[in-house]
Amino acid sequence: MKPKAIIFDVDGTIANSERWGHLPASNEAIKMLGLPFEWDWPTFKRMLTIPGTANRLRHELEARSYSKGDIEAYIGAFVPIKKELYINKYLPQVSLRTGIKEFMQRAIVKGVKMAIVSTTYEAQINELLATKLPDEKPFFNPVLGKESGVKTGSEGVLYERCLSELNLQPEECIVIEDSSAGLAAARKAGIPTLVFYNDYTENEDFKGAVLVESSITNVDPDKILAGEKPN
Repeated sequence: MKPKAIIFDVDGTIANSERWGHLPASNEAIKMLGLPFEWDWPTFKRMLTIPGTANRLRHELEARSYSKGDIEAYIGAFVPIKKELYINKYLPQVSLRTGIKEFMQRAIVKGVKMAIVSTTYEAQINELLATKLPDEKPFFNPVLGKESGVKTGSEGVLYERCLSELNLQPEECIVIEDSSAGLAAARKAGIPTLVFYNDYTENEDFKGAVLVESSITNVDPDKILAGEKPN
């Protein structure tokens, strides 16, 4: 069936934002708060199974035996600082994944709707779209991030909300993801999912995906948009 909508994850799927955006923004915010540590990329990669940098910081502080009160105080201070740094300082150095913009442009030409479901804050998503995909940004609706609901885990409902807002059935859509957690969330909603993994998700279990590839450039985008077997 030809898809009526493509639903995209953001971090690691649309953009290489974890290493070049979220990590340095988090480290600078941690330093500004006077905390005695920073994360290198191997450490941060291991924590990417934890959704959201605030939750990763909570995990770190709990492992360091900070009190519950201190943890919540640090998290409360961390979130706005890190968000501002990500948007205003580090986002410009984030690159799109190869081929993703061209795929979006083909979807627009063919009249396929586009939407976003992500664990990140919507302000960060919208700024990434405005900065890196200004011509494509108006075609994304809805854009659902952290404020709109839980995406992953047993209570993940954000993909279901996206279907409701699109007024479409699961089989009328395709999800594009990069991780097993994202795949599980999309499959929980019954949506066929294509996985384009990256260097930190390549060894995850993608059972149930319609397609698993290292890059969207490895497949024929017109076949995806026509509802045909991509390769």
